[in-house]
Amino acid sequence: MSRRSLSVFAAGLLSAAGFEPLNLWMIALASLALLVHFTAQAETRKAAILTGYIFGLGHFIAGNSWIAGAFRYQEEMPAWLGWIAVVALAFYIAIYPALATGLAWKVSHGRRKGAGFVLLLAGAWIITEWLRARVFTGYAWNPLAVIAVEAAPATRWVGSYGMSGLILIISGGLWLAVQRQWKPALSLILVPLALTGAGYAAQMDANIKRLNVSEAKGTPSGILTRIVQPNIAQQDKYRPDYERENFLKLATLSGNATPQPRLLLWPEAAVPDFIGENDAEAARARRRIATLLGPNDIVLTGADKLFMETKQIGPIIEKRWVGAANSVFALNAKGAILARYDKAHLVPYGEYLPMRPFLSLIGLSRLVPGDLDFWPGPGPRTLNLGAGKPRVGLQICYEIIFSGEVVDPQQRPDFIFNPSNDAWFGSWGPPQHLAQARLRAVEEGLPVIRSTPTGISAIIDADGRVLKRLPYQQPGYLEDHIPPAMAPTLFSRFGNILSLGLAFFLGLAGIALCRRLR
Repeated sequence: MSRRSLSVFAAGLLSAAGFEPLNLWMIALASLALLVHFTAQAETRKAAILTGYIFGLGHFIAGNSWIAGAFRYQEEMPAWLGWIAVVALAFYIAIYPALATGLAWKVSHGRRKGAGFVLLLAGAWIITEWLRARVFTGYAWNPLAVIAVEAAPATRWVGSYGMSGLILIISGGLWLAVQRQWKPALSLILVPLALTGAGYAAQMDANIKRLNVSEAKGTPSGILTRIVQPNIAQQDKYRPDYERENFLKLATLSGNATPQPRLLLWPEAAVPDFIGENDAEAARARRRIATLLGPNDIVLTGADKLFMETKQIGPIIEKRWVGAANSVFALNAKGAILARYDKAHLVPYGEYLPMRPFLSLIGLSRLVPGDLDFWPGPGPRTLNLGAGKPRVGLQICYEIIFSGEVVDPQQRPDFIFNPSNDAWFGSWGPPQHLAQARLRAVEEGLPVIRSTPTGISAIIDADGRVLKRLPYQQPGYLEDHIPPAMAPTLFSRFGNILSLGLAFFLGLAGIALCRRLR
């Protein structure tokens, strides 16, 4: 590998320092400025594509390193295979920044010295980041927008992918400033900052209006909500001898039943019982949960749902389990199931094994224990829990990372519940997951509540601010009223049409500026 390629790879590695838990956003901006520089200096389109690809390798190997930890809990596969998976995934998704650099280089027609090229690269990055979230079921983890989660009000107008483009524009402005092209550099940097400032102004205005409404009512709205974090380690989650102890943790942290109505929120796959089945064992499991509830309480808990296939061969009726769903059940104090949501965005190799007949032969297995693959649900859904209860939008685990795909457009919820099991992913995965949940709150103008076994559980308001959180690997609970939702945001109405529209505008502006250099 040449010295130039090593420099590009190092820049990609350093760019991931902008993500949680390091949150070194200045290093990320400088690294992205180096990407702009090396792409602009490429002598051929092939060299530009290779620049984006090598940068992407470093960026995604560092940013997705937490995945390796998941393989420590799968006895059928060696732990070292986790790092193979991290690198293999990076070799695939590095294609997307390579497409962005190659496209920007090609469209600029050799005029890559100024603001026009930066705008072209930003527009191309938006398109390819959006594609990364959709192709082959999508892998949307860590868009560049997460670097600016603390300054993300503009995502209500342009979405996370649009915000990623604005970050690249700022980095391009820094690149131009180093070259002493002061006027275009200042112009590029000021436009995203002005948009962010306008976002803050709009946010403050909305907050004042919500505060006035709250003061007029005089009391907090909604029922009391308790979010439980039992700190059940992944290695203990599916062990039969730990089942009693694990349930005791959930029961203790759920508190005592009271006449005051409560909403209990438990993590993804909180109970190992198949509580959705129509048999005596499932009924006993539901009753056991119901004993923790007051007369007006409701619990939302993660559990698996089984699917059975029945075949009749002559006089013999054959029944067998053929699949499962990663679900959330709403139970009342009588142990009755009020509603169920099935996860739609499943994790390849985690919850199902693609090409199972072939991969099983060579000894591979999915990460979640069990022989049945999970089946996807129909998509975002709002659960109605009854009169006086909040409408709940469900997004299980990493479903929350898919911008524009987290809310039922036909029935807007009062908040999004994001139960997750981040116990797989060490200390780096959970804070990155939390940051992306905050982006969804800003985009949709909805509070997001997270409950996980080992953290980080949190209450996030509609501005993306973390009001309360439980640290990683600390048992406990959060109890409060659900923060109020905002009026539907521009993004909640139009979704990623806004991001792609911004990409189109940047592309046109970039072409126009490049032509002026003729």
